[in-house]
Amino acid sequence: MKTLPALLDDYLTMRRMMGAKLVESERLLRQFVSFLAQRGTRHITARQALEWAAMPQESRPPYRARRLAEVRHFARYAHAIDPVHQVPPEGLLPYGSSRRSPHIYSDGDIVGLVDAARGLSGQLRPLTYATIVALISVTGMRSGEAVGLDRDDVGRRLITVRNGKFGKSRLVPCHDTTCQALEDYAARRDGLWPQPRSDAFFLSEQGKRVSAYTLRETFAKLCRVTGLREPGAVRGPRLHDLRHTFAVRALMRWYREGHDVTQRLPCLSTWLGHVSISSTP
Repeated sequence: MKTLPALLDDYLTMRRMMGAKLVESERLLRQFVSFLAQRGTRHITARQALEWAAMPQESRPPYRARRLAEVRHFARYAHAIDPVHQVPPEGLLPYGSSRRSPHIYSDGDIVGLVDAARGLSGQLRPLTYATIVALISVTGMRSGEAVGLDRDDVGRRLITVRNGKFGKSRLVPCHDTTCQALEDYAARRDGLWPQPRSDAFFLSEQGKRVSAYTLRETFAKLCRVTGLREPGAVRGPRLHDLRHTFAVRALMRWYREGHDVTQRLPCLSTWLGHVSISSTP
């Protein structure tokens, strides 16, 4: 019988060969496998899958259901290899799905977030997060696209987003002020890390690529520092809402300027990297 870590490696490899990225899925499933190992369990059981999915206690129902769904997908694969693995049944953690209303940030909110990022500890860390937050707010890029940028992807006037969502790539034009801010960041980064440990454009304090998970966690902290989230709150304005803010502001500007918004929607959809115009607000 293959070990669970080996089965998980095979499962992730198979899914990625079909085009899935599974960044968050891998993080969750490795936590689950570690959870089982700590309990001396060598196979998946529905009971322990449910126990793990319900952690932590303060997590909201959609997040718990997401955790269990990830295990269920993996368990189906593991069960096909070895029937000793149980597949958690559907409906163990039901919840009514609903799309969260986006938070539209004001100019003051964004300035406050960037200033709060500059107050983070470290030498490079403050500048890295301040620049990422500002870049997402003025380009509407996805957070994963921002941290996924390599040095060669950032040109003088264009950013190349490679292998974005659904494997799509696109070019994102930049304003002169954005270009200058990115050049200033690169100069400071190279001064601190002349021999970096990654080809990433945005580096962590350790000279490695910033992870999407760490970026989201840090952004939540910045929201609490600026008062956009209550202390200790697990819900509130999200990093992804900067993308919503960019899209809404573009639409409002076109309305105010008297443009035919219907004709311009395909441009916004392409800019944001949406699969179809129906995905654009």
